[in-house]
Parts: sequence; structure tokens; C-alpha cells
Amino acid sequence: MATLLYRIGGFSFRRRRWVLGGWVAVLAVLAGVALSLGGSFSQSFQIPGTESARAQTLLDQKFGAQAAGVGAGTGSLAGRDTSNETASTRLVVAPPAGHSLLDGGLQTVLAAVAPLAQVSGVAQVSDPVASQAIAPDGSVTYVDVRFTAAADAVPKATQDQVRQVAADLRGQGFTVALTGGPFVAPLKLLSGAESIGVVVALIVLFITFGSMLAAGMPIFTALVGVGLGALGIMAISAVTDTSSATMALALMLGLAVGIDYSLFLLSRHRQQLSEGMSPSESAARAVGTAGNAVVFAGTTVVIALAALAVVGIPFLTLMGLAAAATVAVSVLLAVTMVPALMGFAGARLTPRGAAAVRAERSARAENHWGTLVTRHPLLTLLSATAVLVAVAVPALSLQLGLPDAGQQPAGSADRQAYDLLARGFGPGFNGPLVVLVDGANGDLSAAVTAVGAQVGQLPDVAYVAKPIPDAAGDASLVVVIPASGPNTQATVDLVHAIRHLRPGIEQQTGTQVWVTGAAAANIDITTKLGAALPVFLLIVIGLAYLLLMIAFRSLLVPLTAAAGFLLSVAAAFGATVAVYQWGWLARLFNVHQPAPLLSFMPVVLVGVTFGLAMDYQVFLVSRMREDYVHGADARDAVRIGFAHGARVVLAAAVIMISVFASFVFGGNSMIGPIAFGLAVGIIMDALVVRMTAIPAIMALLGPAAWWLPRWLDRILPNVDIEGVGLVAHLRAKGHDVPDRHPSGTKVD
Repeated sequence: MATLLYRIGGFSFRRRRWVLGGWVAVLAVLAGVALSLGGSFSQSFQIPGTESARAQTLLDQKFGAQAAGVGAGTGSLAGRDTSNETASTRLVVAPPAGHSLLDGGLQTVLAAVAPLAQVSGVAQVSDPVASQAIAPDGSVTYVDVRFTAAADAVPKATQDQVRQVAADLRGQGFTVALTGGPFVAPLKLLSGAESIGVVVALIVLFITFGSMLAAGMPIFTALVGVGLGALGIMAISAVTDTSSATMALALMLGLAVGIDYSLFLLSRHRQQLSEGMSPSESAARAVGTAGNAVVFAGTTVVIALAALAVVGIPFLTLMGLAAAATVAVSVLLAVTMVPALMGFAGARLTPRGAAAVRAERSARAENHWGTLVTRHPLLTLLSATAVLVAVAVPALSLQLGLPDAGQQPAGSADRQAYDLLARGFGPGFNGPLVVLVDGANGDLSAAVTAVGAQVGQLPDVAYVAKPIPDAAGDASLVVVIPASGPNTQATVDLVHAIRHLRPGIEQQTGTQVWVTGAAAANIDITTKLGAALPVFLLIVIGLAYLLLMIAFRSLLVPLTAAAGFLLSVAAAFGATVAVYQWGWLARLFNVHQPAPLLSFMPVVLVGVTFGLAMDYQVFLVSRMREDYVHGADARDAVRIGFAHGARVVLAAAVIMISVFASFVFGGNSMIGPIAFGLAVGIIMDALVVRMTAIPAIMALLGPAAWWLPRWLDRILPNVDIEGVGLVAHLRAKGHDVPDRHPSGTKVD
């Protein structure tokens, strides 16, 4: 592999115009395809095969348009995809302060909304009196407007008429919130805050390299990779249902790893230039050595992301594969475009001034932190472990769910509607449950009566609505309003309690009873994702252990890498629970309302953090391995390898953290917690685990760290991550490649 990459690096350097032009052509073609196909992103999540999903399908078959919107939570992300159905909008109206709708305000509302029934594009306007949509205390009412087209096809003139009604009511002192249908807040994948991460990355790169030319190259490469990934996802979204989280995750990862991989290659290239190597030879060797680690690190990230497919959940599978493809493109760009850019820059990348001094120190393996860690390894290891465990403690209280409008900014229309409905009808109104009774082969009347009587007696039930029969008379639905909000444990317990009643009712009446609705779908999705996490974790760690064992020819190094990851990801969960679930420092991190964490966040956080953790493990330990196999003493190899890699890993970690942190402040209640967890995960893993605990463990283990049974060494493939084969290849061609550390030599 090292020899192949050496040739690729040399080719890209010599044929730099062709390489750069080829990537630009790929970008242009992909842009044309994506723009011609169009495409859109979904903000809802469905998992086929759950009870709520099967029940929702049956509900649609039995009731059709009659059941449109039944069981939909206010702003909930759980449920079926309604993108191809006729849209509906809810006008939530509250009277002026100090007044009640029961004092005459209701007549004003009815008079204002009545003309909407005659508007072109409106199919139906509900009557709040007939539908009992008036709060008992007169504090709020709502009117449902159903259109004749899907949300993205409702004419602007029709939307303007609805907005005008809302404006007229506001002019009379009413509070009005429009939610749902064409009035859903537009999806914001990028808020502008993400540019801060790019600026920070540029500053860090400039400090690291001391050259704006060198600093700009990783940014340029990463932006090309992000562009390719984003355009590919846009093209895919035209032919399959794609969640907005898919694009956001790919953007975060593509930007972060694209910068990191280029940084690692450029650092090695500049180090070699400072030692007098020619630019062309240095570029080829940088790709052959550091590029080998980049390819291997990228492979671990791709495996971790692609492994999301094993949980069997479509939206997670697509999310993982799209992000994995973006990372793979970043690796290809690193080993081809970066050496091409090196060719354009030539000798101008040679370190000068302070950068030259740092390069000389790196060549002499001077690093105070590495020396301190290896001199006091046991104390260092215990201290690092104590920090990780302390931060991880809140993870014991982890709760999962899907966000709804209750987590939106207070000024948004969805949040305003959510709060008004909760105040007037109770918090459970925003997450109704739907009990569907299929009586095609049984006593429907008896079953409906039993459902109403038994469910009404359960704890945390606010009320049970009158049953609604279907047109054929062989099914009926019963809406149940919980007393608690959609994301509370009480509602989870209520869903389980209703399902616990089901066997008795079905046995007595010969019917089938199903529970669905947004709250039930939320619970089903969360349960399935929680059950998939252990399997996913086992597969990812198992595969990565095997890869690291092959790379480092060791049994203990992969074990320490996996143990460190588990501690760092636990700390990431702990910090995220403290901020987003408990509400600590909520204002600072733009948390509008503490709530359970996103149900698919653990799987994504584990996959991404593991892949990135292995990046840093490979970047640091591969250099330790490289020095060890070239003759350095085991403990000296740890210190020397750390000194060579620490500065680059620190810069890479700071860049990664800044990129993820910039997404925290974008105001997206779904992306924010994921980005925060990833940022904390990188802080803990890169700084506490890889740059502190791992060198301490390696110093404690000494030569035992590299132990591998001879029989296993013979059967494992040799990927030559340390470049021994490349050294032999270069010497065979007559290149002067001196031993880095002659056997037995101590390096001070």
C-alpha cells in the first residue's frame, strides 16, 4: 500500500493540472446532475415494521382522507411521510390578554376564517364548535384548513389568503400561530454560524504552518470534498426519501476530516522539505507514509459509518452510507489533490522563520507534554480516567426521544402553537395517541366500548374522545389524549399500558387493536434504535479491532484504543445529557427547552466518534510504530512518535472541535445536540485519551505493547502502515534513505 500511494503521490505531483482539472470536471458534472434532478429533504422519521407504522398504514387504508392529521403531534418528527398527501394547516388562536373566547371573541374568529372555505385551493375548513376545538376556559381555539394539494404545491395566492386572515386577527389583538403544511418553517441546514468553524480552522492552520498558502490548501480541499458530497446527496434525494440530518452529518464530517487529512499530509511534506528533500520526492513520500495512515484512518471512519446499515433502519442506513461516501471522497482528494496542490506550490511550502524552528524541534523529537506523560505514566493514566468518568456520570440518566415543537425557539410559530395548545388543552394534546380497532372479523362495538372504558381508567389519561367509525363500518379509531407531554416517561408508560390491555380485548371480541399516533411512533422508533445500539457497537468495535491489529501487529494496542473510545464516548453522552436533557448552561448552548436526546443520536455519535477516534489513534501510534520498527527503544518510540504527531493531532482536534461547535449554534434542535456530542467526544478522545492516556499506557507496556503471537503474525496480511516496504523499495531504486534510529540507539 505504501509503495502504491508513493506512486500516486508522485503522479499527482507531476500531472497536477490533469488531477486538479479532473476533480473540477467531476464537481461540474455532479452539480449538473444534482441541479437537473432537483430533490428535497424530509424532516420526519419513519421505521417500517414497528407497530405504530403498521397501524398507520392500516389507518390510511381504512379511513383515507378522513383520518388526515389524526394523531399527528405538534411539530413531531415521528410518523409517516406526508410529503405526497394533501396538506393541512392549523390556525391556533388565543384572545387578547385578559379576555376569553367565550366572551364573544369566538364569533370574531369564526367570522374571520369563514371566507377561507371559498378560497381556491382550500378543500375544507373545520368548525371549532362542531369539532370541540375550544379550550374549556376559552383561552385558545384552533381551526384546521385542508388544502387540495401537497404542501409544496399549495399556490402562493392560497397561502397569502390564509396569512391575511391571521394578520387581520392579529390586528384585532388576537395571538395567531400558523403551523403545519406549507407554513412549516423552511429547513435550515446552514445558518451561517458554520462559517465560524472554517475561519477558526484557517487560523489554526496558519498558526500551525506559519504560511497562508499552506493554511489555505486543506480548506480548499475540504470544501471541494464537501461540495462533492453535498451534490451527491442532493441527487440521491431526488429518487429516495432523504432526511435533513443526512446532509448535515455529511457536511460536518466532510469539512472536518477533509481538513484533517490534508493537514496530516502537509505536515509531513513540510517536515521533509525542511530536512532538504526536493518537493517532488517529498510529496510522493508524504503520500506514501502519512498518506498510508490517512487511508487506514479513513477506512475505519467509513466502516464505522457504513455499519449504520446493520441496524436495519432505512433513514440511518442512507445517513451512514452518504456520510461514508463523503469521507471516502475526502480520502481520495487527500492522496491526489493535495500532492497536486503541492506541485503548484513547489518549494514555497518550505517552513521559514518560526515555522522552521518548530520543524527543527519536531525533528529532534522535543515535546514537553510527551516527556511529562511518559515520565509519570501511572499518575497520568489515573488522572485522565478520573476526568473521563466524572464527565460521563450524567449519562446514567440518559433518556431518548424525538424532538417536537416544544424544543423549537420560543419565537417560532410552531413553538407558539405548541405552547398555546398545551396551555388550553393540556400538554398531552400535542402528542395524541390513536387506538385503531379493526373489527372486520369480530365484535367491533364491544371492542370499542372496552377500549373506551379500560383506557379511560388508566393513569395519565386526560380524556378519551368519542370513537370515529370508518365508511365501511368494520373499523373505528379512538383518540386518547395523555395528561403528560409527548416526550415524558408517563406517556411512554401509558402506551405500554394500552398495549398491555390489548390481548384481553382481542381475545374477548375477536378484533385487532393497534396503537399509533406521533407519540407512539416516537416510542417505537426510540425502542428499536435502543435495541440496535449494542449490536452496532459490537460490530464496529470488532471490525476496527481487527483492522488495528493488522495495522499495528499488536493485540494490546487495539484493545487500549477501544477502551479509550468507550470512555470518551461515555463522557460525550454525559456532557450532552447535562446540557440538553438537564438544561445545564442551556442559554449558552442555545438550548430552548431541555428534553430527551434525539433517539438516533447514540448510534450516530458512536459511529462517528469511533471513526474519528481511530483517526487520532492511527496518526499518533503509527508514528510510534514507525519509529519502533526502525530501531528506537519502545519507550523512546512512544515519546518520539508523540513529538512528531502531537502538534498535528492537536491542530486537527481543534479544527474538528471548531467545525462541530459551529453547528451547535445554528439553532437546529435536531443537529445541535449531535454536533455538541461530537465536539465533546473529540475533546475527550483527542486531548484526554489519545494525547494523554494512550502514550501513558504505551509507556507502561513498553515492548509488550507490540507483542503478537508468531502464528498470528504469519497469517495476518501486512499493510505496512509504517512504510518499511516503501523504504526497501526506495533503496532498491538507489535512493538514499538513512535509518531513522539504528538498533539499540537511545534518542535523548
